[in-house]
This record gives sequence, structure tokens and C-alpha cells, in this order.
Amino acid sequence: MDYYGFWQILLDEISAAPKNDERRIVTFYDARHYAGALSQWKTLRTKKTRLRQVQVSPLIRAFFVPAASAAKLVHKFSDTLSVEDDYRIQLHALPSEKTGTAVMPWGVKAIHAPQAWSKSTGVQVKVGVIDTGADYRHPDLRHSLATGVNLLRRGMLPLDDNGHGTHIAGTLAAAGGTRGMMGVAPRAILYPVKAFDHNGSAYVSDIVLGIDWCVQNRIDIINMSFGMKTRSKALHNVVMKAYRAGIAIVASSGNDGKRGGDYPARYPETIAVGAIDKKRRVASFSNRGSYIDVYGPGESVPSCWLKEGYKEMSGTSMATSHVTGAAALLLALRPGLTPRELKLLLRRTACPVRLRKGQRRASLGGGAADALRLLRAGIRAKRGPSANAASRRAD
Repeated sequence: MDYYGFWQILLDEISAAPKNDERRIVTFYDARHYAGALSQWKTLRTKKTRLRQVQVSPLIRAFFVPAASAAKLVHKFSDTLSVEDDYRIQLHALPSEKTGTAVMPWGVKAIHAPQAWSKSTGVQVKVGVIDTGADYRHPDLRHSLATGVNLLRRGMLPLDDNGHGTHIAGTLAAAGGTRGMMGVAPRAILYPVKAFDHNGSAYVSDIVLGIDWCVQNRIDIINMSFGMKTRSKALHNVVMKAYRAGIAIVASSGNDGKRGGDYPARYPETIAVGAIDKKRRVASFSNRGSYIDVYGPGESVPSCWLKEGYKEMSGTSMATSHVTGAAALLLALRPGLTPRELKLLLRRTACPVRLRKGQRRASLGGGAADALRLLRAGIRAKRGPSANAASRRAD
């Protein structure tokens, strides 16, 4: 392969690309060709400054480039690589609602997390939160946040300039005690991965880099409260890599109020989450369907906010953080669980949701998450069939 020619074509396209507009994901089929192109890029970027805009994902053998077109590249190297648009992806939260207060959130109680804390608080489970960052000054999050990574400004803390990521972090692992807020897994360790800007927007390539970082840093579970309508080969590829590395990905289904949903929740390797309201019905805004693995509280959820505050928000984003928190409680007890085993346990221990008029249960997918039932089932499974039988006889 002509690696110099490859980068020369891309350099021409980078030069022609409008600023902050067109972007492409270039993925190599063969590891050797990727290594050759990577080596040539490292050599050329010292002289060709525009090539410094290129980002790299070793996990899926891809380059992310601001390029006006890719027609020449595909024509010349069609047997070697694939090219796809680097789509925009959005957070799954509805417009911000009223300011909240430091309380025990209804959703944390609804999934019976406080009753589960005698068995597990999620201690030392590493949760990657790919979002807008987090408010490191918030008193309820002070003991829950690790350094994480800022993909938009490398070398800087992943500080939240939107609020969404802080809200997710609060539901996951706030540890404010009696004076503040408590999240589902208050002793889990959160690793904010800032991929979204202050408008709550990111590129697929940012998500790929975020998952790549989580795999390299041996994160246990990833919360992804966002989605898009379009399939992306690169995103699916990196999700599968994480799945095979033993990292569960919990993803929100979207807020269109329709059957069907967004990617990455629709990929079979993720745990797809819908939202329920305070009456344990599928929320009117929540996407639904047989692909939904489990539902979590998502209506008017109070959680942490910027400037050490609190706010109520609705969305499948909020539901997802409840489910990720419940999963973290279980992973603290069963660190060897595979993503598939975790999904099956979440589905098996979910409680039936209440039906709205005209709904059929089969059309909704899974039931409502229950942290206490999840832990009990996880503990029984760990003991094995003989121990379970003895326990039943003792009961």
C-alpha cells in the first residue's frame, strides 16, 4: 500500500474542509496496513501541521479526519479501508425542568437501592460516564469522581459546562449523606469521559475515542445516555470490542415516544434502557419495543447540577443512570460477570411495568429495574445450584 499517497490524498481533503464541519472516519480492514499508515502519519505530522488534526483509535484501527470528501480515497484504496461520515450524536434528555433540592430521589427509592446497600454500595466499581463531564466541586460528588479524561481539551479535567453529565453522575454515585443527595451506587468510582460540548453535542468519533479510553483503562461498566438515528459501523465496532473485553455498556433508547429507538442502544451488545414515570408506567416520551432490556426511573428526576446545585430532569438519560448504578452494585459483588450475564440478570429480575391503555406487555420489552432483586439473584447465582437448594430448604 502507498502510505504516503494515502496521506497526501487526505491532506488535500483536510485542506479543503470547512472548519468544524465535515469529518470522516477511516477504518482499516488489516492491522498491518493500519500500522503502516500510522507510522507514516507519525513521520509526516512533524512537517505537515494539518495532519495534527487527525485523531487515532487503535482499538478499531481508525483515523478521524476533518475532510471535505473521501471519494478519491475510496476509489484508490477500496480493498484496504472503509470510510464513513462522522455523524453528530445528541444527549437523551428533555429540556431542563425546575430546580431541585437535596433529597433522596424518588427513582433511587423506586428501584429499592437503599434496601440493597446492606449488601453492596458499589465499592470500587469503575464506571465510565461518557457525557459532558462532571462538576468536581459539587459536595455530593467530591468522593465519587476520579480524574477521567477530557477528549475535547486533552490535558484538562473533564469539567462539565452543560449540566447533563453532573446530573447523570449524581444519580449514579452521589454520596452526600443525610445533608445531601444519595445516588444508586454511592461508593462506585466515576470516571467522567468528556466527549460532549456545552451544547450537548458530540461526534461519533468522540464516542469511539471515549470507549477506546475506557477499554484501555479497564473500566468495569460504561454509561451512555445519548444516541442517534443512523447506524455507524465504527461505533458498532468499538461497542463490540468493549463487549468482548468484558465491559458492559448501558445505553439510553431515546425520547421520541415511539416503538424503536436510537443507536447504540439498538446494538445487541448493549443494555438498552427505556424510562418509566412515577406510576411505574412506560413514560410517554420513552422509546419502547422488544429490544428494550430494562426500564429505569426517568420522569422529573432530581439530581446534582452545576454550581453545587440540584435540578429535576426527564429522559431516558436519567433512566439509564439508575440502571448503570444498579449494575454497579451487582458488579461489586460479582466482578467476574460478563456483559451477557449482567444483561440476563437485569432482564430476569425486572418487575412488570404498568400498562397504559391499549398497550401490550410484549411490545414494551423488559420490565422495571429492581436493585434488590438483582443483588439477590446475583448472590444466588454465585452460590451455585446446590447452595441454592440448601438455602431454600433452610427457609
